[in-house]
Amino acid sequence: MEILKPLPPFDLDSAIEKVQLAEDAWNSRDPERVASAYTLDTEWRNRSVFINGRENVIKFLADKWQRELRYKLKKELWAFTGNRIAVRFEYEYHDSDMRWFRAYGNENWEFNENGLMQRRFASINDLEIKEEDRRLH
Repeated sequence: MEILKPLPPFDLDSAIEKVQLAEDAWNSRDPERVASAYTLDTEWRNRSVFINGRENVIKFLADKWQRELRYKLKKELWAFTGNRIAVRFEYEYHDSDMRWFRAYGNENWEFNENGLMQRRFASINDLEIKEEDRRLH
């Protein structure tokens, strides 16, 4: 049985830790590492894409990081209660034409009793930026 600490119910310190662990995993740009934090039957909404299951998350992330190059993310705890955490985030990347973007968004997370994320709902907007306007390096 997979267990990923910290476990719910979350307090301020454990919620902050969970957010930092997620940020670190996503910044690795390793789809399998990221997906290991989710249940096998995880449910996602990422923008207008609906994804079900860890294997589909791995494929989605591998495809994402083929398009979103030099990806760098910062997450911030917004709220938490029980087994749920809400975060705000921004990330920057460039495409194959060297156009830079900053994406802004919010995520709502729900965890099972073993600390694995069973639901992730993300709303994200992109803004094209100049390379010299990057904030995340």
